[in-house]
Amino acid sequence: MPRPTVAQLTYGSATVICSALAMLLLSQASSVPGVAVITFAALGLGLLVAWTVPLPKPAPEPAEALTTTAVPVPAAVSAPSSFEERIPVQRTVLATDSTAPQHTPLPVREPAGP
Repeated sequence: MPRPTVAQLTYGSATVICSALAMLLLSQASSVPGVAVITFAALGLGLLVAWTVPLPKPAPEPAEALTTTAVPVPAAVSAPSSFEERIPVQRTVLATDSTAPQHTPLPVREPAGP
């Protein structure tokens, strides 16, 4: 059984207290059995209210972990010696405003060939 939420505890407790006070004042019960009946009725009403409070939606289940597989590299290919040779990068600045200064793209360093 899941634990009650803060909202369930709050609404249930407030219902028990308010309904018990209202029923005691309206009925003007002074005998022990009358107070006991009002107390149990208030408790039942509080439980009913606590159970009808909407529960929070459960968190979505996490997606399955992506699995990666190793891809064999042919032995004839040599490893690049620098970062720029491994990942060629081209940097360009796009001007969205006609008043913005115009920048020329930087040259890309690529490997010489096979």
